[in-house]
Amino acid sequence: MWNEIMNNNDIEKFMKRICYFHDSCIKELKYLSGAFVDEYLAIYPVNDQRILIVAIQRQFENIPMIELEFSGLKYLKLIPHDERYTCEILDATIILKNNCIYWCDCGGLSESELSSYDGTVICASKLRWRTIEKCMGQKEFYLPTA
Repeated sequence: MWNEIMNNNDIEKFMKRICYFHDSCIKELKYLSGAFVDEYLAIYPVNDQRILIVAIQRQFENIPMIELEFSGLKYLKLIPHDERYTCEILDATIILKNNCIYWCDCGGLSESELSSYDGTVICASKLRWRTIEKCMGQKEFYLPTA
């Protein structure tokens, strides 16, 4: 079941429920633009979906894995750490600003710090989330359908 994030109250409830993303990591991302080339090589060049789905695993028995679905994606600034550093998320920030929702992989950020933050930032029109059961570990979650 998907849970919509519509306002600051929803954000606060969600963040408390998942302990502000403490001891979690981004496992996988899946992006759907809406554009495609069909079997006759005709192109539909419109990004009319712009959906980013993020699988996050957590070191908690209660809700160990969640999916975040960002629709109407404005941008994704993905800054992964290289293999010399750890990539666990200690806490995160979600902010509603100018009809957009922002998710950052660092806690305590203010609206004024969003544009200068040098970590991962996702900006979209909408955000919803759901729990994922029995999919922990290294095996890929977003497998090709073909």
